[in-house]
Amino acid sequence: MAKGLLVTYVLWAVGGPFGLHHLYLERDSHALLWMLTLGGCGLGWLWEFWKLPRFVAEANRGQRQKQSPGEGTPPLSPIRFAAQMIVGIYFGLVALIGLSPMANFYIVALPLSVGLGVLLVAAVGNQTSDFKSTLGVAFLTSPIFYCRPIAILPISLAASITAQKHRRYKSSAESETLSVLLYRLGLAYLAFTGPLAYSALSNTAATLKYMAEILGSFLSWFSFFPLLDCLIESILFLPFRIWWLMVGDPGLHSSYFQEWEKVCESVHSFQDEKHQLAYQAKKDYEENFCQAVAELACGHHLKG
Repeated sequence: MAKGLLVTYVLWAVGGPFGLHHLYLERDSHALLWMLTLGGCGLGWLWEFWKLPRFVAEANRGQRQKQSPGEGTPPLSPIRFAAQMIVGIYFGLVALIGLSPMANFYIVALPLSVGLGVLLVAAVGNQTSDFKSTLGVAFLTSPIFYCRPIAILPISLAASITAQKHRRYKSSAESETLSVLLYRLGLAYLAFTGPLAYSALSNTAATLKYMAEILGSFLSWFSFFPLLDCLIESILFLPFRIWWLMVGDPGLHSSYFQEWEKVCESVHSFQDEKHQLAYQAKKDYEENFCQAVAELACGHHLKG
């Protein structure tokens, strides 16, 4: 079925940062890349506005017109090479945050994460690269910078150079059904976000404090509009309050809602602290102002 340019632009506008238009065009690697980076931090999503006609034309050519791996080499692209470097570093940082406590992290998890990030960019569009060679170079580079976070940079550089050296066109393959495509993308997304979720849950206290500060700062923007402030706060804490009304005491088996209660208390204490600081600053300003006025009046009186 032919792909429509108008539908592609609509999907680009509605869910572009999440790769909806790439799913429609069956560019699964590009869709996954956009899901994990929110459209290349928004910049890539905006930049590809002018490239959508070419993407639609490539999708409408059909699988039968794809080049085989032996039919030439794709042209060297500095943009793709830079993107491989950046995404490789990005994947490495995510692994460093979520998986660094693992044994042999710098030998296994780090080069694997960086290499997969580089390969994901290499597989965008009608191109790909050699899986074994790219990961092999990543694993060989990692021991040289063992136990050093800076290892992310040379591993990404070496893997990107190798991926560019072995770049080729994708071979012809039958199109996957949408359900199979979504299943594969879902597994890849869970594999990426799983370490971050584990890191957040294993550091509950720090996570709660961070969440409380973010929510408190967000609500402070609406402090000049008390009704709107109360409405937004009610929406944010709705899950905890519904559970409390239905069950009463959450009990020992509802640790999730106990954590919500801690967040509520932390946000309120954070807001109270900000209000107290603002009140104290206002009070100090008024005292200093009154003192300055009194000194000025006294000076005029002495001159008179």
